[in-house]
Amino acid sequence: MSEEVVLPIPNLSVPQYVFILSSPSLSHLHAESQKELIEAITKDEMTPYYTSISALLPSDPVLLEKLQEQNKKSLDAIDEKLKKAEEMEGETEISDALRERANFLTKIGEKEKATEAQKLALEKTPGLGSRIDIALTLVRIGLFWLDRELIGWGLEKAETLINEGGDWDRRNRLKVYKGLHLLSIRQFSRASGLLLDAISTFTATELLSYNDFVALTVISSALTLSRVDLKKKLISSPEVISVLPDIPTLGELVSSLYECHYDKFFRALATLEQTHLIPSRFLNPHARFYTREMRVLAYKQLLQSYKSLTLDSMATAFGVRADFVDNELARFISSGRLNASIDRVNRIVETSRDSDNPTLGLKASAADVVIKQGDLVLASAGRLSRVLG
Repeated sequence: MSEEVVLPIPNLSVPQYVFILSSPSLSHLHAESQKELIEAITKDEMTPYYTSISALLPSDPVLLEKLQEQNKKSLDAIDEKLKKAEEMEGETEISDALRERANFLTKIGEKEKATEAQKLALEKTPGLGSRIDIALTLVRIGLFWLDRELIGWGLEKAETLINEGGDWDRRNRLKVYKGLHLLSIRQFSRASGLLLDAISTFTATELLSYNDFVALTVISSALTLSRVDLKKKLISSPEVISVLPDIPTLGELVSSLYECHYDKFFRALATLEQTHLIPSRFLNPHARFYTREMRVLAYKQLLQSYKSLTLDSMATAFGVRADFVDNELARFISSGRLNASIDRVNRIVETSRDSDNPTLGLKASAADVVIKQGDLVLASAGRLSRVLG
């Protein structure tokens, strides 16, 4: 276990509040987000960040002046400590002062200066554990600003250092960092594996709360786990069970999918989209993708159990209109996402069993090609014989 307390800087709740305020469709959350944002900015003396988003907040010259004065006072004291360490003290004191300065710049939202200061501190800090912590701080700066290049650099550096001898706590925290990054770039399967590995040993509270961590684990895993693993790793997980009373929509989502209650599943998915996907700056870009893929998953699960189903019975199962199911199935079938066909005359959906086996599917495709090419050869030979004859 790391002996050092990991500071929750920069505060990743801050850009989440900004994201909500920047989204007209989330106007019902604006008042609360604005209040929380101003409180967070004031608490962490975030003068540079405050000025960069001033258009989103009511003008408050008094607050701005107060923050500027606090920043100057704090930085002057840190710079004096650093100067004294460089002139009179040793390597450890210099390293401590450099880290204090870097952390302060990180806390107030001074991106470029903070990044430069953290990298300098990384270079001058001798301890392996402390260097890993600095690398992870750089990842958080990248996540704060959604700077993919910085995130990648920090993750690679942290992994390299951890492979040199990082403790189990830092190894597990890195899994959460990588998992969150992978979610933000739509790598749900890889993210799920990392988050599930860390669920019983989660300590990365500087990155996100435990409830939010479990929610992201459930969201990514519901899409990627088999039905057996859904039961084993989520529905029966003590860690997940302990949090579900606080996030009942997620409990309804996974249990209804597992128990084949598709009408409840569709309602839970629609609620999840509004409460967890669209309002999240990490998941919002993938909300339509996620809900579409979850619907495909549910359709596949139902169709695997039957050779054929009527459109009306499917509509009843999912709690929607038959024409909705008809249109959606047609779209998924035409794009190759579902192995089925629709008989619109008899209003029946028929499953295609050959494609359930990838090997048979490949053989069938190869056979089709051979047959078509053989037909072309025979046709050409026929034309040639007529010409020669």
